[in-house]
Amino acid sequence: MASVSWCSLFCLFLAVFVAEVGFCSSSKVYVVYMGSKSGDDPDDVLSQNHHMLASVHGGSVEQAQASHLYTYRHGFKGFAAKLTDEQASQIAKMPGVVSVFPNSKRKLHTTHSWDFMGLAGEETMEIPGHSTKNQVNVIIGFIDTGIWPESPSFSDADMPPVPARWRGKCQLGEAFNASSCNRKVIGARYYKSGYEAEEDSSRIMSFRSPRDSSGHGSHTASIAAGRYVTNMNYKGLAAGGARGGAPMARIAVYKTCWESGCYDVDLLAAFDDAIRDGVHILSVSLGPDAPQGDYFNDAISIGSFHAASRGVLVVASVGNAGTRGSATNLAPWMITVGASSMDRDFASDIVLGNATKFMGESLSLFEMKVSARIISASEAFAGYFTPYQSSYCLESSLNGTKARGKVLVCRHAESSSESKIAKSQVVKEAGGVGMVLIDEADKDVAIPFPIPSAVVGREMGRKILSYINNTRKPMSRISRAKTVLGSQPAPRIASFSSKGPNSLTPEILKPDVSAPGLNILAAWSPAAGKMQFNILSGTSMSCPHITGVATLIKAVHPSWSPSAIKSAIMTTATILDKSGKPIRVDPEGRMANAFDYGSGFVDPTRVLDPGLVYDAHPIDYKAFLCSIGYDEKSLHLVTRDNSTCNQTFTTASSLNYPSITVPNLKDSFSVTRTVTNVGKARSVYKAVVSNPAGINVTVVPKQLIFNSYGQKIKFTVNFKVAAPSKGYAFGFLTWRSADARVTSPLVVRAAPSPMGKIRAIHCSVIPFLSPYANQNTDLAGNHISTGNFRKEYEHPKDSLQNIDEPLLLCPFSNMFSKSMDSALPSPAKVLTSSSTLLKAPSTAKLSSSNNIYLRLTYRYPSTGADESGNESESTSLVVQTMESLLSSSSFLKLSVLVLKMQAPALVELL
Repeated sequence: MASVSWCSLFCLFLAVFVAEVGFCSSSKVYVVYMGSKSGDDPDDVLSQNHHMLASVHGGSVEQAQASHLYTYRHGFKGFAAKLTDEQASQIAKMPGVVSVFPNSKRKLHTTHSWDFMGLAGEETMEIPGHSTKNQVNVIIGFIDTGIWPESPSFSDADMPPVPARWRGKCQLGEAFNASSCNRKVIGARYYKSGYEAEEDSSRIMSFRSPRDSSGHGSHTASIAAGRYVTNMNYKGLAAGGARGGAPMARIAVYKTCWESGCYDVDLLAAFDDAIRDGVHILSVSLGPDAPQGDYFNDAISIGSFHAASRGVLVVASVGNAGTRGSATNLAPWMITVGASSMDRDFASDIVLGNATKFMGESLSLFEMKVSARIISASEAFAGYFTPYQSSYCLESSLNGTKARGKVLVCRHAESSSESKIAKSQVVKEAGGVGMVLIDEADKDVAIPFPIPSAVVGREMGRKILSYINNTRKPMSRISRAKTVLGSQPAPRIASFSSKGPNSLTPEILKPDVSAPGLNILAAWSPAAGKMQFNILSGTSMSCPHITGVATLIKAVHPSWSPSAIKSAIMTTATILDKSGKPIRVDPEGRMANAFDYGSGFVDPTRVLDPGLVYDAHPIDYKAFLCSIGYDEKSLHLVTRDNSTCNQTFTTASSLNYPSITVPNLKDSFSVTRTVTNVGKARSVYKAVVSNPAGINVTVVPKQLIFNSYGQKIKFTVNFKVAAPSKGYAFGFLTWRSADARVTSPLVVRAAPSPMGKIRAIHCSVIPFLSPYANQNTDLAGNHISTGNFRKEYEHPKDSLQNIDEPLLLCPFSNMFSKSMDSALPSPAKVLTSSSTLLKAPSTAKLSSSNNIYLRLTYRYPSTGADESGNESESTSLVVQTMESLLSSSSFLKLSVLVLKMQAPALVELL
């Protein structure tokens, strides 16, 4: 069976490959990234860009100007243009170019919540002991789908004049004029060049202006900074007063996301303008698909790097993939947010004929007046559909005669809300009067079904099906949705929230923190559903909660750096729910760990008094880049200064981060951290450690004595393997004083073998290697960006064209810490559960940012996971031979990627 599916997959990929070879000569949009802004005049930068473009257009200035889309010249340097693959390759070789990558599309990651987190009040959102009135001088930028400025959440009543530092503008457009901006929404821009260059020009684009046609941007902005609304509700549900986290803060809108998504070139233009406009914080509820590519081939990583370098905090969502290792927005210079529940649900009662009552999640306001027969959807199979297929209520799979007038029990195996609504529509069109949807993964996400419906988990679904199968005439009735407060336990980590570990740099824990993202009520666009407010779920909703908290910190501590604000949020978070028990993860209810919630669930009542902060500055991020393989030449291209790698870290774990992750502990390892006193001038902190299982942790010194505000003290954390265990182990370090608790997660994985220096990395299966950059796909159907060509590393395309066998792509990014070029140690091996199968030629040369390819004979290893989400090593990939496509003199420069595959394999160097 496996061989048949492999054949089908390979033929499909081969057909796509052949089709795309002929397409490669046509142009498409590329980002040309050239690092930090130089001192050049902006007009000169534009002229330089046109000159570069003209050189690949046969000297034609007209063609150069016609191909040009954007110039980035405020926060960083670069441009976007329509280029052929060959032209992109030529520009990638030019002096000063850091990277050239295609215009990829990013996806949106898509209030009682503030009461739940402990912030009471209407407009003031005051925290005891502090005044947050200065929030009127804090400007939040939202890179999203725009805004509906007439919403009461964005009223400027009683707000003072716009802050003097503001340098942005109110860009006019369709249904958006100068009066659309006010003292609350102080600026608005929109970006569509990247979208229009990629999408079918015949498609209708709603509102060519900053006006929000989808609702997502209005929703996220009001969560973070919406004004108090006395009676916010969703069709009567969740009625009551609601507001954002910083209701008096200012909003600047950067509309980059349209109907189908958000394109890189538009995102970079928004970051570039926002940095120049004077925003303090950027909220970005969107991101790439997992696995994420190299930092400087990713628009959000690039934009946030330059924003952080200029004192702008970037808050981003971790993603909605829900699986282990699927976290995105991985850069250490941004704060990445996971999603959790609150103590409020929206539920409908399912009453069976035997009077048994179940409660399922729903936003449906439709109600069954009388009971009706309830059947499994598999009993209503139609046409060529099997009962099993019909049990999922697929389109056209239900027999109207069998379904009419009945409640159908359907199964669900997808993650999108739209697909759940579609199932209820299928039931409705077949004549059904109600639906019970069994969905274990996202059973807590409330859906506005068009008929009486409710979502239940697997166990509840099993009981309902058992009633149906053991009752002669099973009956049921489904009520309209209602608001249920006090649901326990809360918070829980949402099943859809993407999890760690960090697939790009395992030494940096992601997500950083979690916040409410399940069933959040906030402002909406009447253009999408004719309503002012809506309830949504996603890490898109958790992200602006942290944005709001960060705004309050900025209001009270305006001089704090982005990393100090991040530290305050992370080190004061809690890993306990409201009942004082460890937070758990939906849907299975296992105990959560740092890969689920980062440092924990945000506690806004403590963030203004963190006691100590782990601060970091641009020079620290440069040292971090050196530690993961960037040499000084690459670093200079990014920073445009005289930075060196002389002060680099021995490992990325050494970055002064508020969490500590050691992904490959070999016997013993030490990490140094520096804390800055932002609490009482004279204070004493003592170290309290909870050891990760099998690891002994000691801290030197055990006590920190501060004599002044702003004083910095270094300490060392020593890790030693005591009892090797499989997978990651979790603990924490808390610095405790009379007034504060400063807690950092400890995440450690002992090396799987005591022999030599082993670094484990994840690999990806690709069915063949395309000779053209950015046209490869792995077996799971995920697009693989193979980066850009660089002058000194270019490999002739012809040598790659005939590789049509399955390959294993292994990024060697973190294997070498001190030198870009290093001989591949011999022997190299792939470890399986039983034997060593591979030896590498000792003469092969590797660069630390390049990949190596291994031929496969077996493609579908079985894997499992323990309760903590660690992979089991049941079977690994069997590798027959290894073929290096690299040589010491000429090889293909590839991005540093950690790529997703059917099941990860461990590739190790001894």
